[in-house]
Amino acid sequence: MAGKFRAVFLPIARQPRSTALLITGLALAAVSACNTGSVLSLQPAVDVGSQTAAVPQYTGMQRLVPSNPYMTQAAYPRMDEPMSPVEQMPASETDCRQQLKRLDVAYTDLAPIHEGQCGIDYPVNVTAIGSIQMKPAATLTCDMAATFAAWTKNELVPSARWRYFSGVRTIHQGSSYSCRNIAGEGVLSEHGKGNALDVMSIELNNGDDIDVRKPGLFAFRTRGFLNNVRADGCQYFTTVLGPGYNYDHRNHFHFDIKNRKNGYRACR
Repeated sequence: MAGKFRAVFLPIARQPRSTALLITGLALAAVSACNTGSVLSLQPAVDVGSQTAAVPQYTGMQRLVPSNPYMTQAAYPRMDEPMSPVEQMPASETDCRQQLKRLDVAYTDLAPIHEGQCGIDYPVNVTAIGSIQMKPAATLTCDMAATFAAWTKNELVPSARWRYFSGVRTIHQGSSYSCRNIAGEGVLSEHGKGNALDVMSIELNNGDDIDVRKPGLFAFRTRGFLNNVRADGCQYFTTVLGPGYNYDHRNHFHFDIKNRKNGYRACR
């Protein structure tokens, strides 16, 4: 065995010292090229780079990762579902609906109405004010609904009890939201904005049905009641027009909340 050992290494030993050193160095270099650890200390190889050999060196999308949190380091989009935008009702509309509830108004919210220059962003459909039915149901802005309900409870009902000793059963209306201009003018009616309501008659619990049309000469009670309706309405609405104003209003009271300069009100 010892003889074989000398036979293998003898040629190297017999070569010049410089040649032997060169051969040894080349052998060590070949081993280290396949290993990131230390040959002498026998440490295991590890990946000291930013990527493993299994992941190619990406360009393009991967460079967007630091500035785009919705991209992963492997350049794939994240699967997080973005929050869907939800249209929220403005605080003023929410507050108004709270007022409708305090006034005991029966209503439903309708989808936005947009018809050219006409429309209501957040319409309500009013079917009753307390025990008083609205026939047919009225489509209005919430502000107009709240104003009309307050007038009904605070003025119309007490006036009916005082004049007729009866409560109000039904309000018969002829027009709420309607896309049209003011008759004879090129100006959009407040009906086209949902800010107006036309009252045709008022039915009482005792069976009386009070027509808004101008009463006869000796209908003193009805005349006094309708005069109260007109006068009291001017404290709530910016426009109150009725029989005697013009031919178009001969058979109904028109109420609206048109916004005018300097707080001007039209009561006729």
